[in-house]
Order: sequence, then structure tokens, then C-alpha cells
Amino acid sequence: MKKLQKIIAIWTCFMIIPGFVLPDIAFSITTAEEEELTAEFLFYTFENYKIIDDPVIVEYVNKVGQKLLSQMPPQPFRYHFYVINQESYNAFAGPAGHIFVNSGLMEAMESEDELAGIIGHEISHVNCRHISDMIERSKITGMATLAGVAAGILLGIGGASEAASAVTVGSLAAGQSVSLAYSRENEMQADQVGLKYIEKAGYDVAGLLNILKKIRNKTWYGSDQIPTYLVTHPATEDRISYISSWLQSRKPPISDTEKMPNYDFETTHSRILALYTEKSMALAKLKNSMKQDPKDPYAQYAYGLFLSRSGDRKNAVVHLKKSLEKRPFDQVFIRDLGQTYFLDGQYDLALKFLESSATIPHFDPEGELYLARTLKELKRPDEAIQRYQELLAQRPQFSKANYYLGEILGEMGKMGDAHFHLGVYYKQERNFKTAIFHLNKAVENLTDPEKKKSAQSMLGVVIKQQEDLPGNMYNN
Repeated sequence: MKKLQKIIAIWTCFMIIPGFVLPDIAFSITTAEEEELTAEFLFYTFENYKIIDDPVIVEYVNKVGQKLLSQMPPQPFRYHFYVINQESYNAFAGPAGHIFVNSGLMEAMESEDELAGIIGHEISHVNCRHISDMIERSKITGMATLAGVAAGILLGIGGASEAASAVTVGSLAAGQSVSLAYSRENEMQADQVGLKYIEKAGYDVAGLLNILKKIRNKTWYGSDQIPTYLVTHPATEDRISYISSWLQSRKPPISDTEKMPNYDFETTHSRILALYTEKSMALAKLKNSMKQDPKDPYAQYAYGLFLSRSGDRKNAVVHLKKSLEKRPFDQVFIRDLGQTYFLDGQYDLALKFLESSATIPHFDPEGELYLARTLKELKRPDEAIQRYQELLAQRPQFSKANYYLGEILGEMGKMGDAHFHLGVYYKQERNFKTAIFHLNKAVENLTDPEKKKSAQSMLGVVIKQQEDLPGNMYNN
């Protein structure tokens, strides 16, 4: 089956505009070897960069990615989409379908079309096995070394990221490092493949053109601000010219005035700006948005989130209430007002809004988490525990629920269960040393034979994961 998927992926890359000369393709590693490389690559990535785990943002980016993938033939990998909390303009595809977009690049976007353009391009790099081609050109044989260098190059290069430089220093000569950037042929091929599927998924291809122009314009701020994207994704001017010509040959795009509002994009963009953008920059942009249109519910919402982030919860509530006046049934708006009341210590009001949010059919893990935390503060621990357990039944990978469930169980004296959930939490956070401590304590204290067996099994897995870390080093 994997062989068939690989053949389909290669064939897809040949299904492009006539007259384009394809580069020589040399697949030096198999899909299985690329997947093996992934564990090392993700280790370096997660060690050096903060991955945003905001469910609203994560679910939205994954929804856009899956919408694009639904228009493509079977892929050789299962795709994963991440947002890195970093200001620099960057997006890249790691080995085996792991695709990353920086929060700074998302903040610069003005539509879902722009996000779909970037993600579609990165998916096409994976689909055409360009990662494998880069590895072949790099002439590296050490998988662990390659993973570290690839993470450093793709995440940041030449001063664009201190963490990335730290990953790459001492691993490769500069000339070899550059070979891990895409070739011009890779870039053009990824555009030609990607444009078809971006359009097929219902997106305006002009979105990719718009965001490429923004990335290019960033170079005006000085050489130390050159986006990593321009280093690892060369031929930007050629790509802009090609996409412009491609658009001219198509039917006229839908004008901005004819487009329906995209509430998911607006909510996600508001959260990126208010919660994950450098504070002074975020405040300046939010004040400008409020000045331009004080009645815009998303301007009010974003400003309310920013004030809550800054600790001014009283005024945050004022602006979040104004956003709800325009969108009274918006689950995320309702949830965030409840969360703000919780953080302000107004638990009765928090409960009112969080319970209201929970009645909306769409499952909201963050809302459920804060509802359980509110019930705990209101001295209703049994209800809180039930909420945590129901949340984990729906979202077992939502690590924060394991942490708070472990905390409340510990306060109730249920030490075996408390250590078990804390062990799971630290395992999910890749803090294996602390996970081993809690899982050992769970094995000592649990009386339920099935749960004890589960803890022992998980302990074995975590010990193996720790041993497999590069350099066999503990997480701290």
C-alpha cells in the first residue's frame, strides 16, 4: 500500500503545466526512513521552540490543512499541522508530513486564502518528496545529525533565530547547511502542484500571492529581519511572477465585497494577535483597530483578550461583553468571558458563562477545562473530577486536563490516581524524567490491578523514550 501511495505521490508531481522541465528526482531514503527521521527532527523542534497548544488555533489550522488534503490523492504520510509561537515570518514542512507555520506569519495574514496558500505549498513539498531530495543533496549519512541540522535550517537560519543557530552549530559546514534549503525547481514545482489543489479546495489562489508579497516586503526592515522563508524557499520573485501569470489565465477571483465573513479565521487571527504577539506590537495594532472600527466585534474581542493577558481583567470583561453584543451566540466569545471571570476570581459568574458555552454542541476542550476548574474552586470536587474525566474521554491528548485532574485527586488524598495522571501529563509534555517519577509513585500507590498494569506499561514506554533521546539526555 505504501509503495502504491509513493507512486501516486510521484505521479501527482508530474501532473503539472506542459512545458515545465522537471528537475532530476533522486529519492535517497524511503518513506519509512523519513518517518524514522521524524522522531529526531521533532525532538529538536520541540526542545527549541514553543508550540502553541491553543485548541481554537490548533483545530482551525488542522481544518484548513485537511480541507486541502481532501482534494489530493492518497498521501505517503499522515499529516500533522503545528503553529510555532515565534514572530519571524516562516513556514516549512518537516520530514514525513509535519507542517509548521509561525504565529508571526499568521498574524500578518488577512484571510484564510493566505493561510491555505502557504499550507498548500508546504503540503506539495511533502507530496513531491522534496525533503528526501534535500537529504540526497546534503550528502549526509548520520540520521541524528541530519535531523538536528534540518530542524535548525528549516526553523531559522543566519541570525533569524538564535535557537536554530544553536542547533546547527558544530553539525555541518555552512555550505552543506545551505543544501537543506529548497532548490528553485522544488519551489516552482511545489507551486504548480499546490495551485491546482488550493483552487480545487475552493480557495482564492491570490491569497498565496498576497502573503508571498508580504514576506518579500519584510526585507525592507533590514538584513537581520530577512524572513527565514526567503532563505529556505528561494526564487520568491519568480514565484510571484509565475502565480500572477497563472491568475491572469483564470476566471476573475471573487471580490472582497462579495466574500462571506470567515468567522473562524477572524477568531483565530484575533487570538494570535492578542495572546501570542509581542505585547507592544500587539497593543499598537489593537489600538489602531479599535480606532478604525470600535463596533467591530473582533476588535473588541482581541482587545479584551489582550487586557486579560496583561492582567487587567476588569476592563477585559468590558470589551469581551461588547464583542458578545454583536455575536451573542459565539461559543469562543462566551467561553473566554467565563475564563476571564475565572482568572479574576469571580467563580459564580465564570460558572454562568462556562456552563452556557458548554450547552453549544461543538465540543470545546478549553471551555470544559475551565468549567472543571471553576467547579473545583466552588468546592464541588466530584463534579469537577467527572468533567475532567469526560474531557479526557473526548480528548485524551489534552495534557492540561491530566495535570489538573492529578492535582485535584492529590488534594483528595487519592495519591495513586493523582500520580498516574501527573505521569501522563509529563509524558505528554515530553518531560520524561518527571513522568518516570510520578509513574513509579503511581505503581507504588495504585490498588486497582488494571490501572497499576497500565501505569507499569506506560512507565516502560517512557523509559524507552528517554533512552532514545539524542545524546541519551534527560529532559529538565
